[in-house]
Amino acid sequence: MQTRVSTKGQIVLPGALRRKLDIRSGDRLNISIERDGILLKQDRKPMYEARIVKDPVTGWPVLDAGPDAPILTSEMVKEMLADFP
Repeated sequence: MQTRVSTKGQIVLPGALRRKLDIRSGDRLNISIERDGILLKQDRKPMYEARIVKDPVTGWPVLDAGPDAPILTSEMVKEMLADFP
């Protein structure tokens, strides 16, 4: 797989690679210099334990992953469901 460096020094990780490694916008990557090049490693993402609770307004069951869990955008949900069998 190849990519190019932009005039601003940025690189784009190909979509297939991002999906395979579950890398999303805003994720942090650690960069180190190796003898033969550059190594990118993902920071470990925190695990969130989800639970089903009753919505206080509607009374319907909803999924809750706690106050520190990331908020999912519509685009993120679409991307996740695109690979769903």
